[in-house]
Amino acid sequence: MQKFKIESVCGTARTGVLKTEHGEIRTPFFMPVATKGSVKLLSNEEVKSTGTQCIISNAFMIALKPGLKVIEKHGGLHEFMNWDKAIFTDSGGFQILSPNFLLKISDDKVTFRNPFNGEKVFFTPEDSIKIQNKLKSDVAMCLDDVPLAGADIERLKESAQRTALWANRCIQAHNNKKQLLFGICQGGTNKKLREKSAEEISEMNFDGVAIGGLAIGEPEKKMFEAAKTALKIIPQEKPRYLMGMGSVQELLKAIGLGVDLFDSAFPTRTARHGMAFSTKKNINIEKAQYATDLKPLDEKCNCFVCTQCTRAYIHHLVKTKEENGLKYLSYHNLFFVQNLMKEIRQRIIEGTFSREKSFP
Repeated sequence: MQKFKIESVCGTARTGVLKTEHGEIRTPFFMPVATKGSVKLLSNEEVKSTGTQCIISNAFMIALKPGLKVIEKHGGLHEFMNWDKAIFTDSGGFQILSPNFLLKISDDKVTFRNPFNGEKVFFTPEDSIKIQNKLKSDVAMCLDDVPLAGADIERLKESAQRTALWANRCIQAHNNKKQLLFGICQGGTNKKLREKSAEEISEMNFDGVAIGGLAIGEPEKKMFEAAKTALKIIPQEKPRYLMGMGSVQELLKAIGLGVDLFDSAFPTRTARHGMAFSTKKNINIEKAQYATDLKPLDEKCNCFVCTQCTRAYIHHLVKTKEENGLKYLSYHNLFFVQNLMKEIRQRIIEGTFSREKSFP
């Protein structure tokens, strides 16, 4: 079975289909982050109604709590969450970035601090794959070694070498034939290291290749230069995943370069800070100017928040710390991004996509 098919191309942007155990996903697509099995402040029904085709959860966190025994009793992560669409699971590599989690790292394993009880947790690439196999996610991600933004050349080399070593171990450990497995390239913003890592990961038998270690605080120009470097090497016939990217303008640029899928907490995290996405300019709803504003968050948006609520009402909810205010903002921002992705897919098919154009 062909797992990924490109159907239309406009310049270097492309649209197609990724086939998973829980249905086909139209590309390019955006995954909201459901780290512990839930998108913050939104029910699964609300997430679906935004046009979301797929979510991403964190295998490491879910294995700690509620634990694999609970998930297995339900029959898998889909049943536990009551989510019938596709799920990606992140490996736990992202936690390497956090000093609250990381205690020690070597080629053999990572030693994490359990955030729930403070105990040490020893975590290998094999552990990560075993967990993801049991979760029965549609797509499992390899465990990678993620360096901090601005890391020196020696740390970047170590990270890229370890990521390749772990990728091989992940392939050997993976035994769920219904689950796709994606590799991840590293290298920071160093051109030679990014090229080498992209070559090594692309030569392995993965169902897709992710560009990792970007969108974590490096300058935007360097981020896109590194992404371009990797995209020149990752095979055209494989789905390309730029991890951690969620701002509208960055999504437009990356899709224009030929990226197929994204994940980020940015839309919902931004909402929880009182910011609403808008076609013209993002809105800080806490500003006093919105206290009597009867317009919707975005006049071109047809989400239920924009069709039923005024800026003044949401301003009131947020300022008085009513949780529904942040919920409405979260829903709107996610709907805004998913509507953007839908329009981008259509414009690629029509041959009218431009990463410079204003959307939606």
